[in-house]
Amino acid sequence: MKKVLLSSLLACAVSVPGLTLASSAQAAPAAGQATGGAAEPAAQGAGGAPQCPPMPDAEYKSYTDAMNQSQPQQKAAALEAYLTAFPNSCVKAQTLQILMATYSTFDAPKTLATADKILQMEPNNLQALYAEVAVRVNNANGLTDAAGKQSAFDQIATYAQKGLTAPKPAGMSDADFDKLKGLAYPVFYSALGYDALLKKDSPSAIDAYKKELALVPADATKTPGSVLQDIFYLGEAYYQATPPDYLDCSFYASRAFAYAPENFKAQFSPIAKFCYKKYHGGDDGYDQFLAAAQANLNPPDGLFASIKPAPTPADIVNQVIQSTPDLATLAVSDKEFILQNGTPDQAAKVWDTIKGKSVQIPEALVIASTPAQIQVAVSDDAKQSKTADFTFNMKPQDEATTAAAKKQQAAIAAATAVGQTVTLQGTYDSFTPKPIMITMSDGEVVLPKAAPTRTPARAPARRAPARRK
Repeated sequence: MKKVLLSSLLACAVSVPGLTLASSAQAAPAAGQATGGAAEPAAQGAGGAPQCPPMPDAEYKSYTDAMNQSQPQQKAAALEAYLTAFPNSCVKAQTLQILMATYSTFDAPKTLATADKILQMEPNNLQALYAEVAVRVNNANGLTDAAGKQSAFDQIATYAQKGLTAPKPAGMSDADFDKLKGLAYPVFYSALGYDALLKKDSPSAIDAYKKELALVPADATKTPGSVLQDIFYLGEAYYQATPPDYLDCSFYASRAFAYAPENFKAQFSPIAKFCYKKYHGGDDGYDQFLAAAQANLNPPDGLFASIKPAPTPADIVNQVIQSTPDLATLAVSDKEFILQNGTPDQAAKVWDTIKGKSVQIPEALVIASTPAQIQVAVSDDAKQSKTADFTFNMKPQDEATTAAAKKQQAAIAAATAVGQTVTLQGTYDSFTPKPIMITMSDGEVVLPKAAPTRTPARAPARRAPARRK
């Protein structure tokens, strides 16, 4: 996910109706004067606006001095000093919110720590819940461990759900609350969508992303950033659905592609075209489909009805078998398709042409790998979903005792690491049709041949010039 900006909401302070501050030695000034013209304390939570007695002179000076600081680092330090000196301040909650907004401009960890303090006092504080989600999303995006990332987003989702159900604070106007929700809710839905997407919970991901898109400004759906990224994720959620919704997948991925910067187009294009071709059977008409996605945030009426679906798998199998005199000449992907989607008799006819035969399969995507067994994705569908459709049971390797043998084994291990593409050789042994899995025996890794090294040509020997007599 893209980086979530804190300042968009935290810097949007909402004044507390009726809040005035004064020292015990003077009459209460207006709220704006009490802070020397600085931003007023942000709106309080469910407790509403506090009714504060006049402050002692020392507290009043510490507070106003802190509020009058213009540099964020100095202001944060002064507010921390004020809260340390006066831990029971009547405006502690409001001061913490101002401190959180100040930290959000330069220190994410302290922003999060301050949000924690606010939620201890006001569990439904919308701005603090927003900070929890925004900071934690930015942190979680850097995680590479899948389990750790899922755990982090599960925790983020709890803050997002709480933010969506937080009631309007007493004393806050409907307009101010709507303004806060308009900024916070899209980020909450974005986090919920991504959490569900990681779990492959397509219905929940689709619901969250659609709600996010309904709330954001139209321009945000055309501008590189987190919203455009989420439009692409919405397409992925439709692809992960059971069964996959190929047209919605292609539509939203195509819209993301249409407005993506050049360095992201290569990421968005494959699934956009893949889903279109899966539904339609070819890429004819895709340019018009892409134009419709670029012009509309959601599919316009009649668009999907205008696209003819591809033949069914059974239709394709019948057509291939009828038009292919020698089934042994079919490509590996076509044979796999018939094994998976044909009748038992059709599958048996194809399997009889390959069973027991040894073949090389290039550009297989490694999904799982051990010295004894390698699972790879071979077909386009398998590669797109990163699901194994071939299992190679490998020949036993002799123990490496020489430097050359150890080097060979290291090269094989590197070539068969998860995520690599590799050429494998094996013998067709057995298969299961649904889900398709073709098992190969006597598996071997075919490493690229090293380029021959040239021996530098020797310079011709120099002879002494003949001596004249």
